[in-house]
Amino acid sequence: MGELAAIFTSLLWSFTSVQFTLAGRRIGSAAVNRLRLVLAVIFLSIVHTFVYGSPWPVDAELFRWGWLGLSGVIGLVLGDAALFQAFVLIGPRRSMLLMTLVPVISVLLAWVWLGEVLVLPQLLAIVITVAGVAWVVGERSPERKAGTLSAQDSRTNLIGILLGLGGAVGQAVGLVMAKQGLVDNFPSLSATLMRMVVALVVIWLFTLIQGKLRTTVGALKDRRAGLFLLGGAVTGPFLGVWMSMVAVQQAQVGIASTLMSLTPIMLIPLAWWIFKDRITLRSLLGTIIALAGAAALFFV
Repeated sequence: MGELAAIFTSLLWSFTSVQFTLAGRRIGSAAVNRLRLVLAVIFLSIVHTFVYGSPWPVDAELFRWGWLGLSGVIGLVLGDAALFQAFVLIGPRRSMLLMTLVPVISVLLAWVWLGEVLVLPQLLAIVITVAGVAWVVGERSPERKAGTLSAQDSRTNLIGILLGLGGAVGQAVGLVMAKQGLVDNFPSLSATLMRMVVALVVIWLFTLIQGKLRTTVGALKDRRAGLFLLGGAVTGPFLGVWMSMVAVQQAQVGIASTLMSLTPIMLIPLAWWIFKDRITLRSLLGTIIALAGAAALFFV
């Protein structure tokens, strides 16, 4: 049951990244990030009420709000802002491949910040993951090989890759900080909701200060973008988070985490079908190598 839930989670997250990409290309990645947090908090509050009997964790200590809130700002506001723009610039397939670096960055941060032990097999797994990602990202397009790639397209590609890396760093820093608020077996669903709530307050406060409130809400006039947003929120923060909890609860953490990291593989046919991505043997093998390295981190 847990293993099936983990695979289903990976599939759901692949749908989420596709839908947020489609929405972002219509109304902008910033609007997507702001609006999806509203939907995420609504859906997670419903799930929290169903599981724990209240729409939010009423007994959570202040220090948890501090750590989880800071984690939410860095991971969900800043990190996801970078990731969603990467979706728009380089597509969900390569963006999510860059996110396989999250466990690598998390392990390194935990080693530096939390004093966790980093052993030789983990270092080898890190090298394998980075090599796989670099192999795919460094692949030259036919236009670049032929010398017909414009300077603007080349710049867009570079910015997209840097934003994808920024998203991975934001997620990793957010996860390491979240660990401080998850001590003593604090429920992961409650922690997820707390991160989302603080991120929601912060991002909408800045939206108000920047005078972007009317523009953001007005983006919902684009009905197709609204449907993509709703679909992404359902498959991601709602069903995706719920299934990930079932997976971690019912299966070994390492196995569940590995199966949930299959999103870049599942995105390959979706990216080919929806975005007409060029799928090469190198991109397929590089993705498998990167995922193998990330998976190895959980078993060494």
